Amino acid sequence: MNFRPVHVVAFDCDGVMFDSSDANRAFYNQVLSHIGMPAMTPEQSAFAHMHTVDESLEYLIDDPGRLAEARQYRQRMSYHGFIRHMVIEPHLRALLAKLRPAFKTAIATNRTDTMDRVLEEHKLEGEFDLVVTALDVHHPKPHPEQLQVILDHFEITPDRMIYIGDSDLDARSAGAANVPFIAYRNASLPARLHIQSLRQIEDILGL
Repeated sequence: MNFRPVHVVAFDCDGVMFDSSDANRAFYNQVLSHIGMPAMTPEQSAFAHMHTVDESLEYLIDDPGRLAEARQYRQRMSYHGFIRHMVIEPHLRALLAKLRPAFKTAIATNRTDTMDRVLEEHKLEGEFDLVVTALDVHHPKPHPEQLQVILDHFEITPDRMIYIGDSDLDARSAGAANVPFIAYRNASLPARLHIQSLRQIEDILGL
């Protein structure tokens, strides 16, 4: 399917740029252990994979006192030790090298204050023209605000961008923003296309 003329290629972070399931699980389990709660179930882990840290903590902890304690502890924690558990997705670096400068690149993620450290640790600083996190908007995904920020920044219409994501939140955000959505390794999502490798983006864009 021909997506031209695409001007911007936007990525979700967790599950697309990185396999971060182990890192996220270790992070939240450390917080839960600190306040005397058991490790996450698979269902809880799936929720935390897609949502902001505040949303995830509220989902995991229903006691207000424990929730406040968890938030305070999380603010003191360093995320640096968890970044090493994140595995960069195959072909991401090669794809970015081929995309730029002909295409603009962006990230739309529900991560908050850890995104800069993730990019720095994996030596991806400067590889994206725009990074939009949950801290940069009033409403995180599935609200379309993050994608709208990208569209406004580059002064383009939705059909000039593609968004690559792996979750229902990504699909709903793209749908609400009218941005063509490419589902990464998740055949259950409604999408313009489904892919198993980021290498396929090269063929889609004729690189």
